[in-house]
This record gives sequence, C-alpha cells and structure tokens, in this order.
Amino acid sequence: MDASWFGGWSGLEVTDNGRSLVTVSDKGRFLQARMLRDDGHLAGVEIRRSVPLLDPKNRQLKHKRSDAEGLAIGSDGIIHVSFEHFHRLMQIDPATGRTKQKTKLPRDLKVKPNGGIEALAIGPDGTIFALAEHHLGRTSRPYPLYAYANGKWLVAATIPKRGRFRPVGADFDPQGRFWLLERATTLLGFRSRIRRFDLSAPNLAEETLLTTFPGRFDNLESISVWQDTAGQTRLTLMSDDNFLSIQRTEIIEFFVTN
Repeated sequence: MDASWFGGWSGLEVTDNGRSLVTVSDKGRFLQARMLRDDGHLAGVEIRRSVPLLDPKNRQLKHKRSDAEGLAIGSDGIIHVSFEHFHRLMQIDPATGRTKQKTKLPRDLKVKPNGGIEALAIGPDGTIFALAEHHLGRTSRPYPLYAYANGKWLVAATIPKRGRFRPVGADFDPQGRFWLLERATTLLGFRSRIRRFDLSAPNLAEETLLTTFPGRFDNLESISVWQDTAGQTRLTLMSDDNFLSIQRTEIIEFFVTN
C-alpha cells in the first residue's frame, strides 16, 4: 500500500486456520486482514481493519511510545502487545486500538531502548512468555525466557545464545513446543534462524530447523505457528521494512514436516 502508515510490521498472529492475520507496527498501527488462498497457498492479503494505537485515555500513541514489537493472542481472545523504548506490555482493544491493562515487566529486565521484548508468545495454559532482544551485560550469556502467570514473572528457561542471532519472534505449536525466530544483521543483508524447544525437557531438546544466508529474505521479525483445516502445521513469518524504500514487506510460509 502507498499509505504513509503502512510498514514496520513487527508482531503477527495467524488465525482462523490460516484465513486471517493480525499484526502491529513500529509506528503504532493495529491491522486485521483476510488471507486470500489458492489451494491452500497464500495468494494475497485483503485489509479488513486498520486503526492507530491509542493510550488508555484514547490519545494516539506517537513517536517512541508507539513502537509496538511483539504480539500474542490467548485462547480467551485477549491481545497482548509489547512495546520498546518506553518498555511495557499492554492489552489491545481490536475494535478501537486502545491499549489497556498494563502488565508490569520483570524487575531484573535490563535492556537497551531499542532492544526490548520482541518475542512474545502465550503457552497452552495461558502463560505469557517473553524474550528481550538485547540484554545489557549479557552479550554472550544465555537469554532468560520470562514466564508470567498468576501475577508473577519467573524465568522458565535459559535459551542458549548461538552466534550473532537475536530473538525477534516466538510462538507455540499445538504440541506445546516453543518456536523462536531470530535475526542477524550483516553487510550483505539480514539472516534468519528458526529454533524449536521443548521447555519440559532437561536440555530443552533444542533443534535448529532453518538458517538462511544473508539477503535470502528481508527483515523477518515475527512468526506464527498454526494448523490448516487438514491438520498440517505451518509457519507464517512477516518482515519489518523499517519504512525504508530499499526494504520490503514480505510474508513467508513454511510447511512443518516433523
């Protein structure tokens, strides 16, 4: 689209067995769209609703307060969004875009202004899981995976840091496994990596399922794991173009074979 607000999509959820998507942008936009499919394959996207994000007093979010990064939808339909710069975790009213019900962040979460919670997911039991992109003082140490339930944050696991990749998106599959999308920036373009974990296993049963060469895809920042009407598990990923003409908004889909 040519609209000035279109772009910067950083959080994503695919719903209705692959027929709909919900996303938020770096500049405070909430968007719902229909996914047009041809024999199951994505053929286009038709926007249904697009509204600016508002604060609890119905004022439009502006500047760095509008930097929405992570998105997760619970089985109760409640939409949770994480923000950077002014770090916070809020709920969103999809009809109006108004943010509400602020959740306090973990006390020991110390991050850069542009390195907050980008990977946000909700587990099968409704627990909220959060991973920050850049932890201060933790350049080579594992990432703490925070879990929020019953009004408290705990560290559910520590995710091994491997190479220059940073966490930017997360989700759970129907089997309860944790999927992590990571990104690395190089002079030749962006790289993406997808890892999968079993949080109940002693060693997390870590698997690396995809690692791309630089420039294979654009700046993929969000991942949604879902099942189609045939029961096939799929991954949908979306890129953040940073509102730059040299980048693109891409939607990438994979079939999961194991």
